Amino acid sequence: MNEDTIKSLKDALEFSPKNVPLRLHLAETYLKMNLLEDAEKEFISALALESTKTGKFGLARVYFQKKDYSTCNVILEELIEDKTTNANVFVLYSKALLKEGDITKAIAAYQKVLELDPSFEDEELDSVLRVPGSGHEDELWEEDNPDLFIQRPDVKFDHVGGMDDVKKEIEMKIILPLKHAEMYKAYGKKMGGGILLYGPPGCGKTHIAKATAGQVDARFINVGLSDILDMWIGNSEKNLHEVFEMARENTPCVLFFDEIDALGASRSDMKQSAGRHLINQFLQELDGVGNNNEGILVLGATNTPWHLDPAFRRPGRFDRIIFVPPPDEAARIAIFKLKMEGKPTDNIDYKKLGEKTAEYSGADIEAIIDIAIEEKLEASFKNGSPLPIKTKDLLSAIKRHKASTKEWFSTAKNFALYANEAGLYDDILAYMKIKK
Repeated sequence: MNEDTIKSLKDALEFSPKNVPLRLHLAETYLKMNLLEDAEKEFISALALESTKTGKFGLARVYFQKKDYSTCNVILEELIEDKTTNANVFVLYSKALLKEGDITKAIAAYQKVLELDPSFEDEELDSVLRVPGSGHEDELWEEDNPDLFIQRPDVKFDHVGGMDDVKKEIEMKIILPLKHAEMYKAYGKKMGGGILLYGPPGCGKTHIAKATAGQVDARFINVGLSDILDMWIGNSEKNLHEVFEMARENTPCVLFFDEIDALGASRSDMKQSAGRHLINQFLQELDGVGNNNEGILVLGATNTPWHLDPAFRRPGRFDRIIFVPPPDEAARIAIFKLKMEGKPTDNIDYKKLGEKTAEYSGADIEAIIDIAIEEKLEASFKNGSPLPIKTKDLLSAIKRHKASTKEWFSTAKNFALYANEAGLYDDILAYMKIKK
């Protein structure tokens, strides 16, 4: 049917090549058939004849399907600047922002959708972005059940394999000040502050943060984005304030924000006011405006520190930055041993595995083990009983799964070389053995 429609439309366009509605109809038909190159060509041709909102939106949908989210967003932002009231534009914008990892902007776009159509629902967006205020806040901040969110970690540095340089730096910058608070007070220095952990994804930033709290016997609050971000304007700021209030009431306390770049992206990059308000609230909480933050250690983790608002790195905020590299050999061996516990194995040579996985993250190691298990399960089904995982199985999986950190380092290298006036990223260059 679609092939017949395409033939009819193409025949019609031969007689009327400047007929914009016909060309847009052809482009839409190509898009429905997932013939993206043809759809892109026809939408561009239609726009060359007449710049229409329908044509622009169609072209944006093509780029979304092609996973070119950046180009998609450029087109959608142009439509939004033209004061569009088409809710579908904001739906696509929210989804494209979500694909790029820009949670704050995605929420702001989704809020606009709900303003235009209060009954709108979307399973993908609702599951990630829509955190209802009613009921959620009562559960999150239930004083009668604080153990849901406040932990006393039993993991300490002894439980973190390798990472000696990171642990030493944390010891000097975090643990000693907390353990010797009176000495610091004698010099007029406050106990607490902000530390930013950065590095490739999956390299144990959360684990080292929890171990830091366990090392000083402090309470630990792991703040997820869904605990903060709310679909209603103003609620996210309120939730953030409540998190800090809980920490202030339970000192000494380590307050850990993962993916902090989603909360603290540069304000200059934001067009929506909702994101800027949340950042300003965060900065006020870090400064302890009207509150006492002594005894609170705020740890933030990010894969992209260069996207953080520079105001976050001022003295008294995240003024100390620690690079968390991929696990070293000792850490990789420890991760392999931990993840293989309880599984059928046969004389695993963990040292060899550690040697073969340089630059691999902890998440990569988990992926390697999953690949080996899947291979073994297939053989076990044929055999009728579980077969043990051997070193060769894991070595074979290593060949199939490349280190995911390489892509991160290729990006980080550019910032370390060309946007590093303050020397913030010197550790990246040292790790990569690059001289400036």
